Amino acid sequence: MNLNTYFSKIKNISLNFGPQHPAAHGVLRLVLYLEGEKVTRVDPHIGLLHRGTEKLIEYKNYIQALPYFDRLDYVSMMVQEQAYSISVENLLNIQIPFRAKVIRVLYSEITRILNHLLALTTHALDVGALTPFLWGFEEREKLIEFYERSSGARFHSSYIRPGGVASDLPDNLINDIYNFINQFFYRIDEIKDMLINNRIWKQRLINIGIVNVKDALNWGFSGVMLRGSGYLWDIRLVEPYDAYNYSNYYVPVGIYGDCYDRFLIRLEEMRESSYIILQALNMLHVLNTMNDKTFIINDFKIAPPSRALMKYNMEALIHHFKLYSEGFSVNKEMSFASVEAPKGEFSVLLVSNDTNRPYRCRIKSPGFFHLQGLDFMVKNLYLADLVTIIGTQDLVFGEIDR
Repeated sequence: MNLNTYFSKIKNISLNFGPQHPAAHGVLRLVLYLEGEKVTRVDPHIGLLHRGTEKLIEYKNYIQALPYFDRLDYVSMMVQEQAYSISVENLLNIQIPFRAKVIRVLYSEITRILNHLLALTTHALDVGALTPFLWGFEEREKLIEFYERSSGARFHSSYIRPGGVASDLPDNLINDIYNFINQFFYRIDEIKDMLINNRIWKQRLINIGIVNVKDALNWGFSGVMLRGSGYLWDIRLVEPYDAYNYSNYYVPVGIYGDCYDRFLIRLEEMRESSYIILQALNMLHVLNTMNDKTFIINDFKIAPPSRALMKYNMEALIHHFKLYSEGFSVNKEMSFASVEAPKGEFSVLLVSNDTNRPYRCRIKSPGFFHLQGLDFMVKNLYLADLVTIIGTQDLVFGEIDR
């Protein structure tokens, strides 16, 4: 048989994509069914990273459970701590100090910029553009330094805690964040100017991965994946939490629901996050002038006493020991908290049962819902388009596999 005739008869093949593929954004394995280079079906296989996070949390007390949330979406750390902390605070029926709320908003938006910088630049890298990746990671390093200066950790900070935040902001950090934001607007414009009218970038993204509003809602999409389809939904607007009801900002919404719209929304969200950060810095400046330095609730059964107090107060030292050895017990209640994480709607359900450990913990992560829509998004497109769509979904497998 002629070799050309032999190969022309082979039409349908199945192909493994990942888990080692650099464009898989984690330990994602896709079984692809192809006709030539056209994708007819995608079967996502997950579980290679599965650690049973929800069950692990149920065997820890409420304080020990917090660091697990840093390790879910490991580029959106503090936002997940925030969701868990709000859920615990709802169980305890407590109100945290206003300064703690403002600091939470400040770091939530820093986290949003951190996430979008990674999402945009690695997406560009997958499509073939290297320069935005180098620019974006330089800015990420500066932001990670702000993480480190407040919490002592570059990534897994355990900074936002039930009752407030772990510590007050160090001296001069407000000024340094302000200086960073003022120059960061130019960095956003640089990335935008490089990509927005780039011929190859537009060919790879426009009319690729189109999702209409009905499909986005039916598949449970949220965040950029939902707003890119033209549906205005943002938890910060719908149910403001912490200090978001004191912030003014614009929520960008797409028109066509394709990868290009989602790229533009992430760019504009970084700009809006920068404005929210400036507003939070102004609020912190006002609180500093009022000498309001309260960053955590003043209840030693829930939050630890200060080191200075423990030096002279034996009762405070006992509270500290009991808090970190036993934690605190919570009456039989159920609490549900949602936050607008960079990837979408991140929610935590907690059920308590008169003990110091959650009876049940359930986590709703946006990436899980976005991944299940991959099959219909890529159907009848090409293998190269699959890489583009994975990038625009902004998948991180810590939160999907859990």
